[in-house]
Amino acid sequence: MIEGEADAPPEQLTAAEIAEHPFGTPNYTGRRWPLADVRLLAPILPTKIVCVGRNYADHAKEMGGEAPENPVIFLKPSTTVISPNSSIKLPAESERVDFEGELAAVIGMPCKDIPASRAAQVLRGYTIANDVTARDQQKADVQYTRAKGHDTFCPLGPWIETDVDPADLAIRTELDGVLKQDARTSLFLHDVGKLVEWISRVMTLLPGDLILTGTPAGVGPMEPGQTVSVSVEGIGTLSNPVEAR
Repeated sequence: MIEGEADAPPEQLTAAEIAEHPFGTPNYTGRRWPLADVRLLAPILPTKIVCVGRNYADHAKEMGGEAPENPVIFLKPSTTVISPNSSIKLPAESERVDFEGELAAVIGMPCKDIPASRAAQVLRGYTIANDVTARDQQKADVQYTRAKGHDTFCPLGPWIETDVDPADLAIRTELDGVLKQDARTSLFLHDVGKLVEWISRVMTLLPGDLILTGTPAGVGPMEPGQTVSVSVEGIGTLSNPVEAR
């Protein structure tokens, strides 16, 4: 568990060890370290990652599509997950790999057929994700599995924030310090409650499962040697270097 304000610099934060998993009421062991002295892993390894496509009207437009009436969902394998500061590795068979900064909702208990009004009750919190996409493969295949399923294509972290309202958060993506995406979650076409309701009608959600809530306009390619950073207000920043595989 991280103690302190999520947006504070690392030297002002402390990592406190818990005895079990992060769901339910944590039991602290009493061991603590300055955050700057520890290496963060991905905060969760989900059984499934449910992604939402075209959940911002401006992104739907930049991809050449209409804003959907209902959520468009697809899956990424759990083997795409990497930790903060781990390398995104670009596959040789793709000529364009894009960043897609997103807010990710973390499921906290098994749930099925949850109405939007009860969604907050089944969520453990929120983290940051980068839905890395081989854009040329997406266009070639029509569907998304190969394009979004490569190892390292889901950077996640830096932690799960349990006390944040997802209704209107700033989300920004920078590539080598240059701002590429700049939006707010208030621009969602389908809010988090609607997404939980829609997805849980289809499949049972389990503790640790992730819902990637969609990316705003401004997606673009990454090259080896660059660094991509996704920031979400009230949570923090997720940064990852880019390498050729």
